[in-house]
Amino acid sequence: MNFQEAESLEERLELMGSLAGRFAERAANLDEEGSFPFANIDDLRKSGYTSLTVPKRYGGEEISLYEMVRLQEKLSAGDGSTALSIGWHMGIMKNLGEKKLWDEEIYRKVCKEALAGALLNGAASEAGTGSPTRGGRPQTTAEKDGQYWVLNGRKTFTTMSPVLDYFIVSASVQDSDKTGNFLIHRSAEGLSIEETWDSVAMRGTGSHDLVLKNVRISEECFVEEFVPGKKGANGWLLHIPACYLGIAWAAQTYAIQFANEYSPNSIQGTIVDIPAVRQRIGEMELELMKARHFLYSVAKQWDSSNEEDRAQMSPELGAVKLAVTNGAIRVVDLAMRIVGARSLSQKNPLQRYYRDVRAGLHNPPMDDMTIELLARSVIR
Repeated sequence: MNFQEAESLEERLELMGSLAGRFAERAANLDEEGSFPFANIDDLRKSGYTSLTVPKRYGGEEISLYEMVRLQEKLSAGDGSTALSIGWHMGIMKNLGEKKLWDEEIYRKVCKEALAGALLNGAASEAGTGSPTRGGRPQTTAEKDGQYWVLNGRKTFTTMSPVLDYFIVSASVQDSDKTGNFLIHRSAEGLSIEETWDSVAMRGTGSHDLVLKNVRISEECFVEEFVPGKKGANGWLLHIPACYLGIAWAAQTYAIQFANEYSPNSIQGTIVDIPAVRQRIGEMELELMKARHFLYSVAKQWDSSNEEDRAQMSPELGAVKLAVTNGAIRVVDLAMRIVGARSLSQKNPLQRYYRDVRAGLHNPPMDDMTIELLARSVIR
């Protein structure tokens, strides 16, 4: 059975659990080598997972946001880098289908290729502009040349770059105040990937630099015009907190297993019976419970809302990311306190969870922007 053949969320979660178990076995080596999880992405493609957010009108399953975050959480418990990487593709495909941001013919073509396994992601970050959510105008440029656009620039943090088929590149239009997104296929002449990703967290995301040197694309590939820093409410970005929630879940699972098995000769039984350990286990469960209720309820709210109501949901969406990500960091910290110094061993998965979960602080939206948005919304 693949994901398309599954008839319920429960069946899809079971399928994802099987894949996540396989990915967990590969995670330590991938992290140690800092290599990209090619086999994991290939497994997700073959399973049909990567086409689940394609709209039904183009042959996809058009799964809900709630289902997407549940599946992403499960996937991340196996390997956070794989989950965060594929989450961008899943979310962007869903967002484009919901908001109908592109010319329908271009989107139909991309959907057709996605059904066959094609992957896409945005390329918006630049060293000179910082986070694109803060409103900096891209230094990457697009210049019109007859019926073509010519793009030049460098993008950082291009997650999943080793296997992407399409890059959605933000650029400033020369000789105008316009800024927009350009759809570029991997085969475009002048496009290259420079392997610069050296982060200690999420080592397997392949978030290298995308380099564009006189990349020439047809004029219809200017797919969307936007104002930097003003993109409205984006429910699909909940794939980010779902990822870090999954990592925290994995940390909790490991810590409880350790507590059930570890029996120093200074006590009778195992450390799971020690009150201080049970206190931390309870605190972990409380954090995860709060995070899941918040994440799931806002995802369901998005699914049941109309376009007008969704446009007002930015405060809730940002709050979910902040609360879940920071809660996940606390869960991993508590898990490490239970396991003790062994958690810092290179062979122990907790040290990987510790590094990976911290990356969530640097995914959009940033905590300070969320707090400011919440303040503005309540003051109004």
